[in-house]
Amino acid sequence: MKAAVVSAFDTPPRYRDFPAPVAVRATEQVVDVIAAGLHPRVRSQADGSHYTSTGELPLVPGIDGVGRGADGVLRYFLLPDTTLGTMAEQTLVDLRRSIVLPEGSDAVAVAAALNPAMSSWVALRRRIEFGPGQTVLILGATGSAGRMAVQIAKLFGATRIVAVARNAGLLAALPALGATETVALADTARLGTVAAEVDVVLDYLWGEPAADALAAIVTARPDRGKPLSWIQIGSVAGPTAAIPSAALRAAHLQIVGSGQGSVATGDILAELPALAAAITAGAFDIDARPVPLSEVERAWADAPRTTARLVLTP
Repeated sequence: MKAAVVSAFDTPPRYRDFPAPVAVRATEQVVDVIAAGLHPRVRSQADGSHYTSTGELPLVPGIDGVGRGADGVLRYFLLPDTTLGTMAEQTLVDLRRSIVLPEGSDAVAVAAALNPAMSSWVALRRRIEFGPGQTVLILGATGSAGRMAVQIAKLFGATRIVAVARNAGLLAALPALGATETVALADTARLGTVAAEVDVVLDYLWGEPAADALAAIVTARPDRGKPLSWIQIGSVAGPTAAIPSAALRAAHLQIVGSGQGSVATGDILAELPALAAAITAGAFDIDARPVPLSEVERAWADAPRTTARLVLTP
């Protein structure tokens, strides 16, 4: 079969032959892949930088997708850490890590949106107690996951949604998705003022921007006894952040992570049917662009330069 194959971590995947999968367990099924999202998590898998990387090569990247097996059922599925990912004509699915999608579901939209939407959906459902009426700040709000986080916070009943990012042009589009305020990342003084009383921060950046934002918010907080939940989801700005110890002592602050390992796979799967149903129902604005699997090298080059979520279609 044809697949996107990583042969070295310092070069992008290439379209070439790869051994076809074979199911050997009763819970496994070979599926024909219909759509697989090119998520940031997939790029870090393919360059060996993700914390789950084993260093094993060659590998086919891709951590989730939409496909159909011999039984004719349309499924969304998550893969375990494996060298046979979803960016191939076929892959091997553990049916216990999949959900059945309604016929007529937009496979490209689901493959594009479910992974980035999952990050904030699962964080707010599984990592903290969150309810209608609370307020949310999204750090790194203009990426695919951040844009989905704005919409999910609104869906979950947040009364204020503060969107923070570098790109002013992209920030300007977020009020239409539900953001009540937007703040330029570099404007920490205004950030502290606007976000002084938020309840939850969804952090896709980490690194120095997170440390600066946390210090600004805690310093400006009028009631430091009011709980602040900081949920660390992504680290596009750096893998470490210098958090001052005073911030932890002087405010009712909890910092938690949300991602693979901190949330059990079963808990993630339990959230997927409702999320997939919301995507299918058109609850979100989704910027998806399908690209033929045979053009994987072009897709790899284009991904950092576009706000659309690229989806490879075998």
